[in-house]
Amino acid sequence: MAMTDPLGDMLTRIRNGQQAKKDSVLSPASKLRARVLEVLQREGYIRGFSDDTTGAHPQLRIELKYFEGEPAIKHIARVSKPGRRVYSGSKELPVVRNGLGITIVSTPKGVLSDAEARADNVGGEVLAEVF
Repeated sequence: MAMTDPLGDMLTRIRNGQQAKKDSVLSPASKLRARVLEVLQREGYIRGFSDDTTGAHPQLRIELKYFEGEPAIKHIARVSKPGRRVYSGSKELPVVRNGLGITIVSTPKGVLSDAEARADNVGGEVLAEVF
């Protein structure tokens, strides 16, 4: 059966991996997923990610990050879903936890965090929120 929300699937794999205290998780590769992981890495929520081509299909190996035994990501959730897309202008981008978290936004300039999108004065589809 086809997957209806590939990005939501990757976020769930990260959430489940951190609950199980895994060092890394695998997720099928795509350009959008790689761009979202780049934002998470830039913001310090994951240690990194790499391509894993050992199987028949390319995958991304996501290195999870912990601080004193606790996951670096307390909450990660999909905002814009296939059934309900959420768009926001640069001035209306949501602030997560009074600026302690980030919103990941797909813009014409690429996938950016909310702070980067505000600095570039671009809006777009609100993909996920992380804190």
